Amino acid sequence: MDVLEEANLVLSISSASDAEFDAVVGYLEDIIMDAESQLLQRNFMDKYYREFEDTEENKLTYTRISNEYISLVEKYIEEQLLEQIPGFSMAAFTTTLQHHKDEVAGDIFDMLLTFTDFLAFKEMFLDYRAEKGGQGLDLSSGLVVTSLCKSSTMRASQNNLQH
Repeated sequence: MDVLEEANLVLSISSASDAEFDAVVGYLEDIIMDAESQLLQRNFMDKYYREFEDTEENKLTYTRISNEYISLVEKYIEEQLLEQIPGFSMAAFTTTLQHHKDEVAGDIFDMLLTFTDFLAFKEMFLDYRAEKGGQGLDLSSGLVVTSLCKSSTMRASQNNLQH
């Protein structure tokens, strides 16, 4: 096999694996955005969000909750992917993900990161707890309302209201 044939073989193998990776990411987007998946995650977080505190020290219960989360959500995602891609391996995909992490949409990568990064998992619960407590991100101070009507039009409509 000459150098050109070898390069074409490597390119076709690389293209096939890239296409397979892209297909898995596409299915992942569909699964994560699916109402059933959202409900599964929301119910789990509703069950445990009060356990998490924004402190440096981590409670032992966090590990149990994290393991339960991984078992539940990762299993659900893997089952859904197996329906779409017979023979799918989450372990193999996770390895491939490390090589393509810059290519994956932030939401998907963040969600997958909660399976392997405990701090990302804890942060997800702290954000959810803040949201449930009404402490979510408040953007109202940055909003400015500007009338699209000319001032004379506004005066005329105000005069009509008075009569």
